[in-house]
Amino acid sequence: MRWQGHIEKMAARLEGLVHYQLPLDDVLVDVNALLGRRLRVSFMHSIRCVSCGKTIPKTYGQGFCYPCFTTVPEADACVLSPEKCRAHLGEARDMSWATAHCLIPHVVYLAMSGNIKVGVTRHTQVPIRWIDQGASSAVVLCETPNRHIAGVIEVFLKQHYPDKTKWQQMLKGVHDEGDLLVEKQRAAALLPPILRRYVSGNDQVTSLSYPYAGALPEMLAQVTFDKQSVVEGVLTAVRGQYLVFDHHWALNVRRHRGYLVVVETIDD
Repeated sequence: MRWQGHIEKMAARLEGLVHYQLPLDDVLVDVNALLGRRLRVSFMHSIRCVSCGKTIPKTYGQGFCYPCFTTVPEADACVLSPEKCRAHLGEARDMSWATAHCLIPHVVYLAMSGNIKVGVTRHTQVPIRWIDQGASSAVVLCETPNRHIAGVIEVFLKQHYPDKTKWQQMLKGVHDEGDLLVEKQRAAALLPPILRRYVSGNDQVTSLSYPYAGALPEMLAQVTFDKQSVVEGVLTAVRGQYLVFDHHWALNVRRHRGYLVVVETIDD
């Protein structure tokens, strides 16, 4: 079997086990069906901007050419730093986009992802955001009316919780233990009264399970197509936005948005 196209981040849905699909232009590759099979993923030395479609030598901010990275709303500062959002003040690269993406309810959450971390996402992205980060479980901490307030809460809690995922621990499920409801109570108590009013009464803990075909190698190395044109091996696991191969390679799919690749099975 063989597919070719430009990479987009994997689509995922929760069906007991997380089910992944890899978009390659107009084709959706069923990634779960490839688990345990030997694959070859080859970079065809062509990249296009995910916004304007222009052929480019490198990407900025996960898939953009530099002009788009500095102008399109999808790459605005508040995408990575929600506290910098100014849409509530009527300021944004594109106010119509900001109205649809920033001036809507957001959640601040705690997730178990190799360690307990704090994060922010739009309410419409639950649980997709948690899946993208490879969380084994997550709980909503706060519900806010816009992105800025959620970002302010996150920044405050970053004094006590990390906001980055330790990717190796996440893939191996290391330290995925703890009581998120206890942590939610602790985090809520840390907030000043002006922010504590946004604490959510939703105490449902969402548990997530990912497709694995066996034990992972002791050591994992993150591989990129900027340094290596071909990744080949038995697909052992899929978690977050990573494809993990049996030798020791982990390929971050989202990191390679816009890259033209050929994916083929070589065990037929």
